[in-house]
Amino acid sequence: MNTLASVTVEASDPTAADAFYRATGLDTYVTVRGTDKPSTGFRGFALSLVASQPGDVDAIIGATAAAGATTLKPATKSFWGYGGIVQTPDGTIIKVASSSKKDTAPVTGTIDQVALLLGVDDVKASKRFYVDNGLAVGRSFGGKYVEFDTPSSAVTLALYPRRALAKDTGMPQEGTGSHHLVLGTDAAPLTDPDGFIWETTA
Repeated sequence: MNTLASVTVEASDPTAADAFYRATGLDTYVTVRGTDKPSTGFRGFALSLVASQPGDVDAIIGATAAAGATTLKPATKSFWGYGGIVQTPDGTIIKVASSSKKDTAPVTGTIDQVALLLGVDDVKASKRFYVDNGLAVGRSFGGKYVEFDTPSSAVTLALYPRRALAKDTGMPQEGTGSHHLVLGTDAAPLTDPDGFIWETTA
């Protein structure tokens, strides 16, 4: 495994989930397939959408709301910038943020970067696992955050402490069952220490 080839969200109603991602333009980054595997509570991951300014954050969140997403945290200014949290109809959590606190250009609603944040029990141990399986580290901040170098993918892969990710997204950290997430690889299939599944893509 030396690349993130795809990100697939599993949903009990794949038709509705697919319609949501198409309506919001997120089908560029995420595919959908059906599942009947049980899952309750926090699924241990979130999509992070980065925009250049607050107006674009609001436009993106507005598009998700129009497509059926619910707000977990309204968009607001913070020490780090401006952002909010929504949850899609299939249960996926999406964080939309900008490091800027002020609009400096016309609002376009453009997504500048997409990252998949995996909430893991031990960031350092998961980092070793992924490095041992061929991923290169792009940025690392001890046991708090790791971002891998995935230049061939439209989605950046990152590790975050599960408890911190749950708190950041406004969710209790407890959860059971499937993550409802499958990652694609061009190498052999595997399952990481936190149960995230990687499948070989066609």
